[in-house]
Amino acid sequence: MEFTKHNLWMSTRDYIFIVFGIFLYAFGFSAFIFPEKVIVGGVTGIGTIVFFLSQRYLPFAIPVAVTQYLLNLVLLAIAWRSVGKQFVIRTIFGATVIALFIGLLVPLFPKPLIAQQTFMNIIIGAIMCGIGIGIVFTHNGSTGGTDIVAAIVNKRSNVSIGRMMLYCDMCIISSSFLIWKQVDTVVYGFVVLVVVTYMADMIINTTRQAVQFIIFSPHWEEIATAINNDAKRGCTVIDGTGWYSKHNVKILLVMCRKIESVTIFRIIKSIDENAFITQANVNGVYGKGFDALKMKVEPVRHNNTPAQKESE
Repeated sequence: MEFTKHNLWMSTRDYIFIVFGIFLYAFGFSAFIFPEKVIVGGVTGIGTIVFFLSQRYLPFAIPVAVTQYLLNLVLLAIAWRSVGKQFVIRTIFGATVIALFIGLLVPLFPKPLIAQQTFMNIIIGAIMCGIGIGIVFTHNGSTGGTDIVAAIVNKRSNVSIGRMMLYCDMCIISSSFLIWKQVDTVVYGFVVLVVVTYMADMIINTTRQAVQFIIFSPHWEEIATAINNDAKRGCTVIDGTGWYSKHNVKILLVMCRKIESVTIFRIIKSIDENAFITQANVNGVYGKGFDALKMKVEPVRHNNTPAQKESE
């Protein structure tokens, strides 16, 4: 990447949001979930299991942050070739920050922040954790743990990050039954998991949602040029026929991010207030200017025999 002031600012802004997202996650876990002795997913959940087991069978309790950080380093050592150097650097940064935050915040909340409201604590903590993870991923960061596994799979396919985290974390949460022998603790763990993954996907997908415009206007050329120049989006001009008027018309097809839709509307209305416009949500847009299509494609092999080659 070329080193410019803009790139430096974008990178700095990403790290600021990553720290903020990690703090939300750490606070939600430490103040609401951990005091209720609920096992969550990821290496944070494994760290929680190790904490309570060591507290029961050892003369000292191993802090959640210590187990979490060590496991993150092991996972990164396994996956660093698959996820790339930049992701590894940001994950090490994220894993270090989250270990520090959890290490500092857990001792501050020996009891839940809201007394005698287990379900309320679980929901509030899960919402904060999910929003935190979503912010971190939106800004190309990672909190480590199963996020690393999810990122590896997301590099290879279009499986959502939240869904992949769901698969990885189910086994960790289910293991809490072996510690407490209580079904309600496992159920609370799954409530946390569902809310966290839903919130993470919602935050991540909000920035990626796309919309499709179909525009009918006699001033189509001016509108298309303005969208190109002002909104920095492409237009496709389609030939059509108005069946009522029997006149040939030009139709503009435009794809843009949902957050850019207001800009497109303003451009159209500033040129032609009577333009006929349809807008529709699009589940996914892949290609230049949008998301990359991540799909493993097997190479085409030509098993031609020598005889076939000679005949060709």
